[in-house]
Amino acid sequence: MKAFSSRLSRRTFLKQNSLAGLGVALASSPVAALPVIGSKSAQVPAILGGPSAWAEVKWPVWPQWNPETDEKQLLEVVRSGVWSRADVVTQFEKEWAAALNVKRSLAVVNGTNALVIAINQLGIGAGDEVLVPPYTFIASVSSILSNGAMPVFVDIDAETFQIDPAKIEAKITPRTKAIMAVHVLGLPVDMDRIMTIAKKHKLLVIEDACQAHLAEYDKKKVGTIGNVGCFSFQNSKNLPIGEGGAIVSNDEHFMDLCYSYHNFGNPYGTAVGSVSTGSVMQGTKLRFSEYQAAIGIAQLKRLDAQTTTRNENAGYLKSQIKDIPGIVPYKLYDKVNRGAFHLFAFRYQKDGFKGLSRESFIKAVKAEGVPCMSGYSPLNTQPFLHETFKSENYRRMYPKEMLDINKYNEQNKCPVNDKICNEEAVWFTQNMLLGTKDDMKAIASAIEKIHSNVDKIKTLGQK
Repeated sequence: MKAFSSRLSRRTFLKQNSLAGLGVALASSPVAALPVIGSKSAQVPAILGGPSAWAEVKWPVWPQWNPETDEKQLLEVVRSGVWSRADVVTQFEKEWAAALNVKRSLAVVNGTNALVIAINQLGIGAGDEVLVPPYTFIASVSSILSNGAMPVFVDIDAETFQIDPAKIEAKITPRTKAIMAVHVLGLPVDMDRIMTIAKKHKLLVIEDACQAHLAEYDKKKVGTIGNVGCFSFQNSKNLPIGEGGAIVSNDEHFMDLCYSYHNFGNPYGTAVGSVSTGSVMQGTKLRFSEYQAAIGIAQLKRLDAQTTTRNENAGYLKSQIKDIPGIVPYKLYDKVNRGAFHLFAFRYQKDGFKGLSRESFIKAVKAEGVPCMSGYSPLNTQPFLHETFKSENYRRMYPKEMLDINKYNEQNKCPVNDKICNEEAVWFTQNMLLGTKDDMKAIASAIEKIHSNVDKIKTLGQK
């Protein structure tokens, strides 16, 4: 049985990988010879009629899967008829915990519900506030709202795209219960400063590491530094299972509670679906399946090597584009040992491109066969917040003045995030970083071509 082709069309990829997990499409490697850099044709951007960096736009398969090496355990699970949570899920949890050097891991249906469970079992609910950055996927915020708590937005550090520790203490009130440190893009937050602030104010720390598989800060895997860490295994993630998530912690009692909650409130250690002992707490059903676990075990075997490749290529690509005027790549905090690089992000500053809009820049880059996007919209002003505040539950839980959306928006302004979202951020996705150094050079040359021909591109946009 031969391994699947390593490439597929963009349309097929988009069908296979739902944008619900992030809103992104993955990237390509060259499938034809690149034009010679320095030749006349190579210097003409594709949007102006020149050759693209890729002669034919195709994408590497994501998620990666090799039937010869990956399917044995999966087929055993399928043929066994034991599909609900059992020994294979436990095996995956132990392997994921070992990969992170953490005591316990609990696999659940998705990263969103990993956050929901964690917040719930930390005792965070009605009347509590959780500090959270606005530069993240909606699940970070919806998990807070799902528990009846109030998200309070802290602006970001433009250089790193992460929550800005310098702005946290100004947002702390008597209602503040926790800080959600979101390692967005797969790049670690400044955890030393977060933990210092949390200790000072007796706050809990929830690490949303849903994009940060195997990222390291101060020689510790992210997700293992705060009170609890949460991960996602959605299809676009660096450890893809289709859907899935995990909670990790060194707190044995807390993990027992999370296990009970995800299994109808049955006591930890009882059989899945057991009714003989009776539930000891209010819970729900958020269990992982055996065949998901089998897929995860197969994917985990290559995650470390892929993470190394992403780091090497991210560093190389950064070195190739950092001196192009108007291109400001991500910055890592001093104690970051390793990124996950679920996304490669840079700030596009149009003054360096003679006023060319970000929209036009992205269009020109895409014409080169290099997929990119502008990323997130500001979360702190989206309509779902107002709709939640109008709900009967929230009107019962909070005083009227706290649910005044105009007042809330005023108190939760994040001007740095607004600029990043609305004007500057550009993303390349993680699959691009699994390519070669020549691929990285081609990405850089595409940007250089656009920069060198920006006057003509601007004229094209005016026609």
